[in-house]
Amino acid sequence: MKYMLIMRGTDEAVASYADVDFDQMLEAMGRFNEELITAGVLLAAEGLDDAAQGVVVDYSSEPPVVTDGPYGETKELFGGFYLLEVASQEEAVEWARRLPMTRPGIKTEIRRVPSIDEFPQDNPWIQKERAWREATGQL
Repeated sequence: MKYMLIMRGTDEAVASYADVDFDQMLEAMGRFNEELITAGVLLAAEGLDDAAQGVVVDYSSEPPVVTDGPYGETKELFGGFYLLEVASQEEAVEWARRLPMTRPGIKTEIRRVPSIDEFPQDNPWIQKERAWREATGQL
């Protein structure tokens, strides 16, 4: 089963990383990534750029309104993710507990990623997506 570990942090917690040596952070995350690779569970992992560099598309009007980041009234920012192939939610939790570079104000949300096999296979859109996945080596 696939699980996404979504790293989130308060504005204050994210700002506190400014004091962390970048090489030290890369070393800690690199070691953890190596453990995931060695265990054969890592499918993808990415961090995100500063929210102030992003934009927000708000669909509450027509046409949708695009504003510069960061997001309004946010309590936690989504800072990056891991996508793991593990046997259970419990295993995903165990990996999340081992994440380096955590501190108060940082949380990891864990969500299962449903497989395409869980959707109606007679649906033409699912069939098109399955064909695309097969053609691109994703199945």
